Amino acid sequence: QVQLVESGGGSVQAGGSLRLSCAASGRTFSTNAMGWFRQAPGKEREFVATINWNGGMTYYANSVKGRFTISRDNAKDTVYLQMNSLKPEDTAVYYCAAAKFHALAYELTSYNYWGQGTQVTVSS
Repeated sequence: QVQLVESGGGSVQAGGSLRLSCAASGRTFSTNAMGWFRQAPGKEREFVATINWNGGMTYYANSVKGRFTISRDNAKDTVYLQMNSLKPEDTAVYYCAAAKFHALAYELTSYNYWGQGTQVTVSS
């Protein structure tokens, strides 16, 4: 069974940091782009960051650019999201996803495997 399992979420005060991890099992995604998305209550799921298959290219939503960093370790089949300078508006459930192809992808429809999500809450 193919799984993506996120961890590292939690509660933090504004200005703080969290590091999310996403571990794959059941198959390797070392040749697939990976991404992070988030969904706040009452809102649609939105793109946060993506990384290509070898980690050489990344792309971010404007709202997180300069504060979040996506990275991957293909030897561990794990993707990370380092989140710094967190703001209350970053509060959401964060989802890891594996893309259908190896190139950067920021559209939900480009992804066909999803994790169960991890809650991030930022208080002011």
